[in-house]
Amino acid sequence: MSATVDQRLADALRAGGHRVTSQRLVLYRVLEELGRHASAEEIARVSAERLPGLSLPTVYATLELFEGLGLLQRVDAGGPATLFDPRTDPHAHFACRRCGAVTDLDAAVDAAAAEAAARAGGAEPDHVEVVLRGLCADCRAS
Repeated sequence: MSATVDQRLADALRAGGHRVTSQRLVLYRVLEELGRHASAEEIARVSAERLPGLSLPTVYATLELFEGLGLLQRVDAGGPATLFDPRTDPHAHFACRRCGAVTDLDAAVDAAAAEAAARAGGAEPDHVEVVLRGLCADCRAS
């Protein structure tokens, strides 16, 4: 794994007043290696060889920390598991209602306008997420 990935995590952790630990490094490396949306359970499974005895609550707590530091996005695409996305720039997602696949869409997301509309209604948003639902190309073909 690239030293820049480790350095990016270390810098973000220290800037937030958190310690750099081997568990955090391994979990972040796994997320970067997967390079796609993944559940906490999948991240724990892939990490198990490198971190024997790693508990699922620790994985969730670490992913929540990473989210708070802006290192990943939580994606609630309507499936049975929450997914974590290493891509942090504003973008939309497509969720297949048949197979459950979630993919990134390279489409502009006007988060500022959505947040402004919510604030105009008295809400205080902390996250904007755009998820389109339907059938993916593979499910449409079958």
